[in-house]
Amino acid sequence: MEKHIQILGILYIVLGVMGLFGALVTFVSLAGVGMASEDAGSLAFLGGLGLAIAMFIAILSLPGLLGGYGLLKRYHWSRILVLILSFLNLINLPFGTAVGIYGIWVLPNDESIAILEGKRNIAPPPPPGT
Repeated sequence: MEKHIQILGILYIVLGVMGLFGALVTFVSLAGVGMASEDAGSLAFLGGLGLAIAMFIAILSLPGLLGGYGLLKRYHWSRILVLILSFLNLINLPFGTAVGIYGIWVLPNDESIAILEGKRNIAPPPPPGT
């Protein structure tokens, strides 16, 4: 499960970076159309709209980046965050759905819980009488 947690963290970081790139493309596209129109009103409207949409997309991408980073660093809070994001990603066809299903398969596993809660390396007590 250790490898699956690492892969899931990388996938969430990649999805987050793709979301941030999409936000940048949205802003540049809308502002570019506004500039191409050579109308100050269109530039102001489309630039503002592009900025608002880009900020919305960026805000939606940040929890995935944070959760992916948390999984890579094995922070205990990242399991719950990414599990919630995995359920929410099921409606994000097609990549979000695949990553969401993978997260729902990896994170509830007992071994994953032990790894992320830091209990993996604790040795069991010796049997009595030894």
